[in-house]
Amino acid sequence: MTEAGRQHVVEAPLSPPAPRAGLLEVFRRRYLLRMLVRRELSARYQGSVLGLLWSYINPLSQLFIYWFVMGKIIGRSTELFAVHVFCGLIVVQFFIETFNAGTRSIVRNRSLVQKMAMPREMFPVASMLVSLYHMGPQLVILTGICLLAGWTPDPLYLLGFLLALAIIAALGTSLALMFSVANVFLRDVSSFVSILTNFVRFGVPMIYPYSLVDARFGSFAQYYLFNPIADAVLLVQQAFWVGSTKDPEAVHAAHIPDHLYAYGFLALGIALVMLVIGQLVFTRFENRIPEQL
Repeated sequence: MTEAGRQHVVEAPLSPPAPRAGLLEVFRRRYLLRMLVRRELSARYQGSVLGLLWSYINPLSQLFIYWFVMGKIIGRSTELFAVHVFCGLIVVQFFIETFNAGTRSIVRNRSLVQKMAMPREMFPVASMLVSLYHMGPQLVILTGICLLAGWTPDPLYLLGFLLALAIIAALGTSLALMFSVANVFLRDVSSFVSILTNFVRFGVPMIYPYSLVDARFGSFAQYYLFNPIADAVLLVQQAFWVGSTKDPEAVHAAHIPDHLYAYGFLALGIALVMLVIGQLVFTRFENRIPEQL
């Protein structure tokens, strides 16, 4: 055989076509992630006359329901009860939408999963980013209401708001990673998650103040603060609701627990550990996803 006719064979281990770097690979392929987020947003508002306006109408309608039923019919003595509720509502909506949409994300995008070599973690992450995008209109509404009430922003408390976003983003993505894989193998999981998230609203100080928990449970109230979502709600209330009241110092002393930032960073640590666990679970079953779809 001539030199030109010789073939050189490289001995190398076989590797799957899909990337295996997990969440790191998702952010390395930011272009694909942006395209997927845009696709999710356009699909959601396709054929809609009002489009993005629904992102304003939906939270406003929920705010009105809570304000009218809890504030007017049942009666609440909490100052600026509507702002108090809405601070919790935007956190709860962010978490629930991330968890629910992330759980269904792989099954809903089965055609892309089967045809394209891309990190499959991209689908739950895209669901989280879409939920964060929809939080924007809610934040605009909250800021407007607070300004009308005479809100005095505190830079340190606004940093706490960013901490709350980080907690919910990490926690919601971690659960979405785990349950999105489970939903591939058992489609009832998405229905279970929808039922599970119904309890979130009552496990955080949204329709009731934290001071009520402290008054009813005393020293046991500290265990309530081991709930990362509750910590995130309190951080948002501290950033917006407290500064909108007539006497912010008195309201903060009465309704915001001591050492909230310590609990907040603990919650972030828990959420990041959950994110690592979610990545490990996802990686463990990732290769079986295409055949199950």
